[in-house]
Amino acid sequence: MGASLTHLLPEVRSLAKSDDNVRILALARDRWIDYPRATQAFKLLDWMVKIPPRQRMPCVLLYGDSNIGKTQVIAKFERRHPPEYDEEKGVEHRKIVSMQMPPTPDQSRFYTSLLFELGAPFNAAAKLSVLEKLTREVLREISPRMLVVDEVHHLLAGSYREQRASLNLLKFLANDLQMTIVLVGTQDAEFALQTDSQMSSRFARFVMPRWQESEAFRGLLAAFERILPLRRPSNLAKREVVSAVLAASGGLTGEVSRLLNAATELAIRDGREMIDVSHIEQARSSVF
Repeated sequence: MGASLTHLLPEVRSLAKSDDNVRILALARDRWIDYPRATQAFKLLDWMVKIPPRQRMPCVLLYGDSNIGKTQVIAKFERRHPPEYDEEKGVEHRKIVSMQMPPTPDQSRFYTSLLFELGAPFNAAAKLSVLEKLTREVLREISPRMLVVDEVHHLLAGSYREQRASLNLLKFLANDLQMTIVLVGTQDAEFALQTDSQMSSRFARFVMPRWQESEAFRGLLAAFERILPLRRPSNLAKREVVSAVLAASGGLTGEVSRLLNAATELAIRDGREMIDVSHIEQARSSVF
């Protein structure tokens, strides 16, 4: 193998020397690549999680198209703030509690979903008042500074009354426990918030837009090239590849990742060991 592999990160070079099947299987691993909008999101979330308790805690709606990378940003942020165990009290403290909005905005289902994420035993058939009391007790014990609710656009699956009730529940938890709330969802989440003018004004907006041709996007592709286990440089930041990836991905971060993984597999299997526009076009219709 004559290639120097200097186009790859040092930790990827040994993988690039592995056989084809090992490299192809490695493409399925979770990876993280920093990019400017994600960095801005982390700065905002870091600021929010450090705010001391006060009467009106700041809240934010983080939204964008499906597959744009919102959930990955939240997961990465959570990993930066792992739980801490208080040996004296025998309690696990969590700065961040994360959950998904149930498919229908029912208050009992919301509390049971949250209790499940907290690992607290509960009776799903219990009255709403019992579930609410238990949830508040558990949250006070673990002392979170932030509650993240993903898939919040599910609010629109309920009636106007159910949407308002769910938003009031979130407002109650923010006030009662003096923690910040981060709602995560699609553009529909913005419409859901607008059903309550008080809630709408309380939540700052942070949008994650689709990629366009830019220096930042070329930087993203260059960063991908350094972690894809190909033995030859692909020069992914060159104009024709950038245009092909944007056209095929629709500017969605998750789809960019899928395309490049599929194109990498094609480049490994055909022995070319570098991605070109033909691989992107083939990957566009791939289910990988």
